[in-house]
Amino acid sequence: MPDLNLLVTLDVLLAEGSVARAAQRLGLSPSAMSRALARLRQTTGDPLLVRAGRSLVPTPRALELREQVGRLVQDAQAVLRPVQSLDMGQVTRTFTLRTSEEFVESFGPALLARLDQQAPGVRLRFVNKTDKDNLLLREGSVDLETGVVDPTASPEVLTQALFRDRLIGVVRSGHALSQGDVSAARFAQGRHVYVSRRGQARGQIDDALEALGLARQITSIVAGFSTAIALARSTDLIAAVPERYTADRRDLFCFPLPLALPTFTVAMLWHPRLDADLAHRWLRSCLREVCAQQVQSALP
Repeated sequence: MPDLNLLVTLDVLLAEGSVARAAQRLGLSPSAMSRALARLRQTTGDPLLVRAGRSLVPTPRALELREQVGRLVQDAQAVLRPVQSLDMGQVTRTFTLRTSEEFVESFGPALLARLDQQAPGVRLRFVNKTDKDNLLLREGSVDLETGVVDPTASPEVLTQALFRDRLIGVVRSGHALSQGDVSAARFAQGRHVYVSRRGQARGQIDDALEALGLARQITSIVAGFSTAIALARSTDLIAAVPERYTADRRDLFCFPLPLALPTFTVAMLWHPRLDADLAHRWLRSCLREVCAQQVQSALP
């Protein structure tokens, strides 16, 4: 197989027409450049440069190659040179985002508006996130994920925080809990809808209540927070949902949970192979800015 490094050597030799000047330009000794010229002659089957008096002149074959070799070297350098900018208005690409329906409902409209304005050729494909496994990121079938930061997540996956959130209580307007202080005992006495994507029957709220000697009655288990909010809006069920997913509070009463629960961080996750991809970087910056704006606008 030909040594492709010889293309650079040939390009400089043909441009300089001198072994000494080509050697100086490439930082080689004259003897090393002479050996390289010998290899080029053997590889191409042509003398390439022949002596005419005290100088070297190109052969007809060398003249044919000069423009072609120069173009090949320039193209190779462009391929290997880091891309510094990208016109997203000219990009046609589909990104697959794995996230929850609630995240799409809360942040999707603003994100899509940004794409319509800055990158009309970019399409987002949302797929529902049902677990914390990052296999689809590693396989490349998903470009970006969102989710709660997991300290045990694979170090192979990169993360960046988007916003902090907390669980709050949600009931319909007129519910008994909408009147008076909501104590842990009053909270536990009601009937609850519990969100579990994996179908589990209890979680951190139940652990916190148990520590106080209390227990709640879970009468419904659903897979998503949107469903829990819808049920709370239309029934006497009590739901505990992330505060950022309650932008639409029509017919709802929201209250801080009377329990000592930690806040949590929602982040975006991606595989390192996409870290330097300019279009992917742009998408990440858009998502980060949209989340920041939405969170800021929700502040009282």
